[in-house]
Order: sequence, then C-alpha cells, then structure tokens
Amino acid sequence: MYETISTTLTDDILIIAINRPDKMNALNQTVMNELALAVDEVYKKKEIKSAIITGTGEKAFIAGADISEFLELSPEQGAALAKKGHTIFQRIEECPKPIIAAVNGFALGGGCELAMACHFRIASANAKFGQPEVNLGLIPGYGGTQRLTKLVGKGRALELMMTGDMVSAADAHAMGLVNHVVEKEALLDKAKEILQKIHAKAPLAIAGVVKCANAALDGDVDGFALEINEFSSCFATKDLQEGAAAFIQKRKANFTGE
Repeated sequence: MYETISTTLTDDILIIAINRPDKMNALNQTVMNELALAVDEVYKKKEIKSAIITGTGEKAFIAGADISEFLELSPEQGAALAKKGHTIFQRIEECPKPIIAAVNGFALGGGCELAMACHFRIASANAKFGQPEVNLGLIPGYGGTQRLTKLVGKGRALELMMTGDMVSAADAHAMGLVNHVVEKEALLDKAKEILQKIHAKAPLAIAGVVKCANAALDGDVDGFALEINEFSSCFATKDLQEGAAAFIQKRKANFTGE
C-alpha cells in the first residue's frame, strides 16, 4: 500500500516504520503524505488501539528532512511546506489514541520534530537527538522550536537549536525529552508493554487525558475549564459505570469505549 513507510498491525498496535534506510529514513514529501494516511488509519480504524512510529534499519529513526527538496523553494513554498508538516504532526499530537515514538537511532531535524509530536518517546541506547537546522541556514520548521522548548525548557532548547549539537539518549532522558532508554533489541517490546497497559484503561478517559495535557501547554486554551468539561463528560459514559463497579467488586474492568 505504501512506498516509503511500512505498517504492521499486531495486538491492536499499528507499527508505522519509516522505510528509507538507504537515505537514513529522511522525510521527503512522499513520506509525509504516506505518514498522514497512516495516522488517518489510527484515527478511523476501531481495530487499531494505538500506534508506534519508528524507523527501518540499524542507524536512524529519521535523520532529518530530504534537503535536496529544499534547494529551489521560494519563501512562499517554504511556508506551505512548514504548514503541511505542522498539520500532520498536530494530528499525531492530538490523536485520542496513544502514539509512541520508538527512536532507534538518529532523530535529527524533522525526525526529532516527529518524535516530539508523539505522546511520548522511548529511545534505544544508541539514539541521538538534535535540531541542526542552523547548519543549513534554517530553523526547525515542523514545530521544533515550540515543542523542544516546552519539553526541555527555554535555555536547553535554545542551546541545542543555536549550536546544532546532538545529545545522547542518556542526556535526552535526563532532560525529559524521552521517557525510557533501553537496549536496541528491547525497544519495540518496551513500547508494546506500555501500550498494552494503556489498552486496559478506558479509551474515552485516555482521549480526555491527551486533550487536557495538550491544553496545559496551549496559552489560548483554559486547561482548567477543559478539565472540568472532560471530567464531567466521563459521568455520561458506560466506562465510568464499569470502572466504578469493577473497583467496588475487586475485579478487572472491561472497558468498551462507550
């Protein structure tokens, strides 16, 4: 179905792998278009409860954008490119189902930006993160200036973006950029383990958590008011009734997303 990505559905988890290992999985427009379609699958298909985004090969998650596509762009075309990236990555960030980045190598430029758009990140021990766009006379254009600053703080983000330096998986973990660091062979298993734990929770509550957490970092949204609304909405769901009954009866809840 796809030319530059591969998708595999296992245990209700859609694994989306950027599949250009000969190009270090660089993001070109075909990849972006196909990634958008795969994310639409996550939204629309009931059999998909969550997703993992990763890279193919031994070296790279995504080592940046395909720079060869930038050479002839006008400022107007650059704006259109950035807007398209923002739209796709925002769809990932706002997805009501969990989407984890399993970072298996270099996550640079657009690759780091894609990882940051996911709900959280798990890295292999050999992973490297960075926003080296200044080396090309550019700045991050797919949301990196905003998400990196929110995740690691202004000072660290500015240093990384102004120097173009890479950080190791261990340093990324220390600064809060990634949640877990594991050996490369355990990366997907760790991501699946966490997602299976999330699958056992109420889907509508998970969606509400995502919405409210995103609002906490959006200055245009009253996150406290949204939390009240999402909290109260839970009382209209069958899942709350099931969860409360299971708690009282000391049994495991069987949530249906209703």
